[in-house]
Amino acid sequence: MSAVRWALALGWPTPLFLPVLLAAGLALAAVGPVIERLLRPIYDRDESFQLLLTFALVLMFEDVIRFVWGTAPHQLGNVYLAYGQVRVGALTVPTYNLIVIACSAGIAAGMGWFLARTRFGRIVRATAENREMAAAMGVDMTRVYARVFTLGVALGTVGGALVIPATAAVNEMGIELIVEAFAVVVIGGLGSMRGAFAGALVVGVVKAVAIATWPEVEMLAIYVIVIAVLVLRPAGLFARATA
Repeated sequence: MSAVRWALALGWPTPLFLPVLLAAGLALAAVGPVIERLLRPIYDRDESFQLLLTFALVLMFEDVIRFVWGTAPHQLGNVYLAYGQVRVGALTVPTYNLIVIACSAGIAAGMGWFLARTRFGRIVRATAENREMAAAMGVDMTRVYARVFTLGVALGTVGGALVIPATAAVNEMGIELIVEAFAVVVIGGLGSMRGAFAGALVVGVVKAVAIATWPEVEMLAIYVIVIAVLVLRPAGLFARATA
């Protein structure tokens, strides 16, 4: 958001805010290797310990953001309307929303291709399946972890950059996204690309419908679905069967 304001102050055309946002999001991925190096000693610890530590890092980053940018919400106003609007029947939809949907679909397709068709993608899948065997086959685990973590940070920062123009940036927004991410994983199933895609669609659609019809039950509706999946299919909708 600061990068967009800086670019607009220099006189850049308003429609260029999107490339600026994406570039800023990708640039933030530079913190990925640093954070990954801090987390490296706990890879062999219990998953709950890792979750607690990463959650603590989120809280620390929130304090840093509060110190630098303050506590007031930050908005870009109606900058996203620079791309115009599209009428769909009786509805008027900002073109930017359609751009975000297209970007999301493109990122999902790109990740699917990356994991299935590239050499490093196959190494990532093999490492996720059996870390010890991958290491025995000569895979440099340190490099794999650093690259995958940095890729995850890049996807997260780009996703945040795409969302910001149509909403407000607040210090606590990361906590809400973490809860939704957990819901996506629980619904789709850990380790499944199709599950992550399906879980994200379920959470997104349920959240949008709840906001449009009954905003008070927005998060409750997501929790109800999560509870139902945990009761009926604890491993997730697309979890692979284990021997």
